[in-house]
Amino acid sequence: MPSFRKPAVDTNTESFWWNNSLSIVAFGFFLITLIGQSIVGLHAYNGDRDDRGQWPVSYFQYLHSGHFIEGVSENWESAFLELTVFVFLSKFLRQKGSSESRDPADHRKPKSYSAQGWGRYVYAHSLTLVLLTLFLMSVAIHAYGGSRKFSESEIFHHRPAVGFFGYFLTSSFWFESLQNWQSEFLSVLTMAVLTIFLREAGSPQSKPVDSPNWKTEK
Repeated sequence: MPSFRKPAVDTNTESFWWNNSLSIVAFGFFLITLIGQSIVGLHAYNGDRDDRGQWPVSYFQYLHSGHFIEGVSENWESAFLELTVFVFLSKFLRQKGSSESRDPADHRKPKSYSAQGWGRYVYAHSLTLVLLTLFLMSVAIHAYGGSRKFSESEIFHHRPAVGFFGYFLTSSFWFESLQNWQSEFLSVLTMAVLTIFLREAGSPQSKPVDSPNWKTEK
């Protein structure tokens, strides 16, 4: 006869802090480094203003400056680009032996959800779509902050300021972006290759210590 007993209650459920400890600690590191960037950035910015004979700005004024907005957003831009590219390309491309790759012997195409309606289709690709949206938003914020920072210098040297869209045509915008993009692509390459040969016991990003180098874990 089928059993109608209630399932046993798990009395070993961990606390909220333990269950979310990775995101909590990562957010803590993010907040600490962001505040640190704002503090040292203020000193650097006021140093530049002093060299130009301008009055220093307060901490809260600095948080609204192009110098701070551009400095933060250009790094967010590259981080979201890295995640977007990695998540999307790992659907189609392989790296034999890497814990970050699907098995090269798996030739199955990603399942299509278009026949199940647009809601299901969007949800099926929601991770890439959200990461791409965050990347594009970061690009826009970068251009906004960068145009203010660039124009401040141009005006001081009696040259015309540039607008939001005009800043995309400057070498400064592309230098700021490409210097970060190349480092993010390097980090993807490093992670994909080093996880073939190296291990970190207990980490889900690593293959088991005794796993052979040629074996792809995902």
